[in-house]
Amino acid sequence: MENTVNTAPVGQLKTNKGLLKTILLSLITFGIYLLVVMSSVSDDINIVASRHDGKKTMHFCLLTFVFVPITFGIAGIVWFHKISNRIGAELKRRGVAYSFSAADYWLWNVLGKLIVVGPFIYLHKMFQAVNKMNAHYNING
Repeated sequence: MENTVNTAPVGQLKTNKGLLKTILLSLITFGIYLLVVMSSVSDDINIVASRHDGKKTMHFCLLTFVFVPITFGIAGIVWFHKISNRIGAELKRRGVAYSFSAADYWLWNVLGKLIVVGPFIYLHKMFQAVNKMNAHYNING
């Protein structure tokens, strides 16, 4: 009898986040789907990375409904900066060949607003990074 250690987690994380689906379903649901997807991003990074980096990312709904209004949007800027760096650091720690960091947030989501499509490019990059991180986690734990 062979003893093999299966490192794959019992609960598998979704790897199907996509920009087009998010835009279309957010339009149909008046933005509720975007809240659901971004909430899953904050949950996913906590599941995947917290035991390694000792950090916890604030849930997206708490951020959106409580902290963004009372800080006049500053909390949202800080949250996106931190989660972008955290996702990028976890990808690097896992050896996943995909570049993502806070630089993508500042380049695409902030400066990219000047060319209108920048925030969409940022969301696409974020979803790709989270999908790759989750796929690696689903296999390797």
